[in-house]
Amino acid sequence: MGREIAVVTAGIRHKWRHRFEATRWVRGVCFAVCYSAFFVLAGALTNSTALPVPPALKDIKGPIVISSTWAWIWRVLAIAAVAGLIALAWWWYRRGQPETAPAAVLSPADRARQRLEAALRWIEDPERFVTEVSEIARTYLEERFGLHAPERTTEEFLAELTSDRTLEGRHKELLADFLTRCDLVKFARADTDRAELEALYGAAERLVDETAKMPSVPPVAVRP
Repeated sequence: MGREIAVVTAGIRHKWRHRFEATRWVRGVCFAVCYSAFFVLAGALTNSTALPVPPALKDIKGPIVISSTWAWIWRVLAIAAVAGLIALAWWWYRRGQPETAPAAVLSPADRARQRLEAALRWIEDPERFVTEVSEIARTYLEERFGLHAPERTTEEFLAELTSDRTLEGRHKELLADFLTRCDLVKFARADTDRAELEALYGAAERLVDETAKMPSVPPVAVRP
């Protein structure tokens, strides 16, 4: 006959039930032993023990972006490419534009003629007009012949001009008459009509035209 032996062992959170069955095959000689084990939750044997409840799981965070060195390299290359395209477009635009010709260098005579023409706007103001015209003539003589006319009074300049051989005699006489008549209007407040002003203007033009082709002297610095 067989005989069962039940043994229960307990763990921390579970229990094991062991069953042994002994059967005698030959009297007094041999027994056969059968063993079986059953796993039993601790809560099934004793209702007083409850399984712990795991804490609630937190939400999954979003992916973390890890910057790469290659990203910065591509950005720098993109900026350089855009700058290069802008420079190329500007060069192409400038290439199609006509080159600006350098400003023509005017001779002292041409500058004097332009200034005389511009002075005509003051002809209704005699004092202002003769001041402009006489200053233009003096500046022309300085640029053309190196005569320091603007820094001297009319008397000083004419006295110096007497011993100077730059101008011919007829030009000296023309210049002396012109400057004297201008001083009468500027300082003596002489009554001057439009015809007299036009005559002074004509004298200045004649002086420039007749002396423009005379032999030059070494160039002098032109005052701004």
